[in-house]
Amino acid sequence: AGVNNIVLDSTDAYKAMMRNLAFTLSLYSGQMCTTSQAIFVPAGGIQTDEGPKSFDEVCTDLAKAIEGFLSKPEVACAVLGAMQSADTVKRIEQANSGAYGRVVLKSGPLQNPEFPKADVRTPVLIACDAADEAAYMEERFGPISFVVKTANTAASIALSERVTSTHGALTAGVYSTDAKVIDAMTAATWRSKVALSINLTGGVFVNQSAAFSDFHGTGGNPAANASYADSAFVANRFRVVQRRYHA
Repeated sequence: AGVNNIVLDSTDAYKAMMRNLAFTLSLYSGQMCTTSQAIFVPAGGIQTDEGPKSFDEVCTDLAKAIEGFLSKPEVACAVLGAMQSADTVKRIEQANSGAYGRVVLKSGPLQNPEFPKADVRTPVLIACDAADEAAYMEERFGPISFVVKTANTAASIALSERVTSTHGALTAGVYSTDAKVIDAMTAATWRSKVALSINLTGGVFVNQSAAFSDFHGTGGNPAANASYADSAFVANRFRVVQRRYHA
């Protein structure tokens, strides 16, 4: 999976963005190869439809969004699923200990009445600085995510590109109301060859990285070093039917 990442710059739908991110980080307990791990946020915060939000407010609000989304046990159990490996549980416990940074939201166990033996865990959210590369710039499979403080949005985009080029990623995302920021992030993902999702606030999530499963990975970076298909395979699915009139 590499280090899937999202750049937060600005948004005109703050609550919807938070709900979307909460679902993304919770789905299958982060045990999807497309789940976001690092969320890059400028030290000066972001602009939103609710006014400016500081870095700490973004961290707190994301934690609240996750807690709110998982507040109903029946919903939480259906979305989270269960831990598939004892190694994943060990990583969660290490993250909970504060070994990777400040714990904004601690992971906890949930009881699933339908599957009483299932080991169900909620996500853990960590805040750290961009300089703490040993913490977030390594794949930590499971419901472990980092809100990474960067100097500014340009630094976030540069860091996203470097992380993807060096460690790989299957997905990247950006939230911005500035077309220039979106263009810069698009160019960065072209260079690092990763699928980009832009301003997702509804029922589509960054985890769902492609319309065709064949494009699940680009084949162009260390985490997506193979692709199921090339453009010729996809183009062959389409047929052209034409009509013409006598002039």
